[in-house]
Amino acid sequence: MRSFFVAVFIVACLLLAACGRDKGASVLPESSSSIEVSSSSFFKTSSNSTVVDSLGICEACDSFNAAAPLITNSGGRGSVTTYGSISAKETSQGGACNYGETRIQYYAAIHVNISQGDNLGPWQGGLACGGCVAVKVKTPDGWKSTVVRITDKCPDENCGVDLGGAPTFDLMGERVGRYEGEWEFVPCAGIESVFGDSTAIYVKEGASPFWSIIQIRNPPDALKAIEMKRLSDSVLFVIKMASEAENYWKIPTTILEDSSLYELSVFYRFGQKETWLLKGSALASEKNTLYLQE
Repeated sequence: MRSFFVAVFIVACLLLAACGRDKGASVLPESSSSIEVSSSSFFKTSSNSTVVDSLGICEACDSFNAAAPLITNSGGRGSVTTYGSISAKETSQGGACNYGETRIQYYAAIHVNISQGDNLGPWQGGLACGGCVAVKVKTPDGWKSTVVRITDKCPDENCGVDLGGAPTFDLMGERVGRYEGEWEFVPCAGIESVFGDSTAIYVKEGASPFWSIIQIRNPPDALKAIEMKRLSDSVLFVIKMASEAENYWKIPTTILEDSSLYELSVFYRFGQKETWLLKGSALASEKNTLYLQE
């Protein structure tokens, strides 16, 4: 009797297997193992499961469809465009970061918005200023990349990164346009093409003992915070961003009227810190430039 049931069971299994094959049972195709997905963190953070071209090869590369940029944990992806001259390769004139004329050739503007007017992009009133961005774009020859310093903003909803002339020529050659790309925020240290001078505090014109705003020029990275400590009694002042101008920080009147020594510390996005020793009243002198003493 046992042998009869075993035989019936085996026949039933064979019939079920045959039916499964006839109805297209779920079996991965042999070619699935050859599909490559970019290892870039930009694609890992996306909720979209679409397989992407890890080689970065494209056709009609300068005609990428305009769309709002996608924010990722370390940067973003979307449109990479240009506003610089690839023939003259001018240096940055400071842009919305208010740096004035610089010697930086590898510069770019970063997006303010994700959707028009939402202010949810990385610009954040100028906090992105001075930071460096590794940018790569798809080209007929595959991915090409460079590093730029943020000196400006581009507010329209389809802007991602807008390059100056020198980096544009490196990535796009003479066929400029709207390219598909990715970008990641990185430290500026060791990248000579993004530096124009030594790090310095610049006091805005119009400063006095009653009002002053400052900015950090040629920083090693985007700023995160500024603190000032009065050395006589260790009282700590947290300096806030100014509302009068982007990429400036407002100094309290208490400090401007004080000729005693302060320790001014600047904290940068990737953990670096730089410190000046100065009199509080030095920040009340308009157009004063205080270089970092190594």
